[in-house]
Amino acid sequence: MTESMVHASSLRKSFGDLEAVRGIDVDIRKGEAFGFLGPNGAGKSSTMRMIAAVSPVTGGTLRILGMDPATHGPAIRARIGVCPQEDTLDNELNVRDNLYIYGRYFGIPKKVVNERVDELLEFAMLTEKARATVEELSGGMKRRLTIARSLINKPELLLLDEPTTGLDPQARHVLWDQLYRLKHAGVTLVITTHYMDEAEQLCDRLVVMDKGVVAAEGSPLQLIREHSTREVAELRFGVASGEDTHADLAERVQDLGDRVEVLPDRLLVYTDDGEEVLTKVHDRGLEPVATLVRRSSLEDVFLRLTGRSLVD
Repeated sequence: MTESMVHASSLRKSFGDLEAVRGIDVDIRKGEAFGFLGPNGAGKSSTMRMIAAVSPVTGGTLRILGMDPATHGPAIRARIGVCPQEDTLDNELNVRDNLYIYGRYFGIPKKVVNERVDELLEFAMLTEKARATVEELSGGMKRRLTIARSLINKPELLLLDEPTTGLDPQARHVLWDQLYRLKHAGVTLVITTHYMDEAEQLCDRLVVMDKGVVAAEGSPLQLIREHSTREVAELRFGVASGEDTHADLAERVQDLGDRVEVLPDRLLVYTDDGEEVLTKVHDRGLEPVATLVRRSSLEDVFLRLTGRSLVD
């Protein structure tokens, strides 16, 4: 479990004057699910393209499966799978042929490809849709087909860039189940996402990225314990014209928690006892229109580290 599948040291990526990745250090171990968490523009996709050996490194060191992508790109690409952020399926081919043709690109013998296609159709729960056109598939089915296609060469390392963006909650959970099965089968997963619940569910370890740098690294639980409190009390006030703003109201509850974050529509009070905060808020004559006490999440970690929420 300690073998490094991806090693990056002071890794940088620039596009002209824009430095998208600004010197990150990452070690991804064999058999784990590793995540890059952050908003759009954080540098996640640029990092993934370098790991996929399709985008040259601007600076620093990068090794994938022990090899340098600058000199061993084809050998690396033969042993990894890539599920891009956007589905790139061939609409002119049916479901089965999308898998079969892709397998032939790797030079896999016809008999072996046909066997793998059958296995992957079952894995993706698309056996009954084998002869259907891509256009007949739902968004979740297309995503499952894209992941199945990325597995045709039996990769040791699977890169998934925003795998569930645009899917409904049920489709997301189906996809999560498939990724669990892959991890238990020994496939190393590298996932980028801006969904904090996805990162908490899937990732053994992750890095929080913002503006091209790593803001923190650890397991989801470690990051929450290190950078947030046990609970968060959310306070929403009916702020109308001429009344106190949420920023004004924050000063009146500042001492009730370890810290208070002001969002456009609510206050977040970080504390180890959210119910106690709500009681004290009411004791001070403040009347929120809505309250919520919840456990801290990775989104709270991100807000603490960067000063903005994941969906900003």
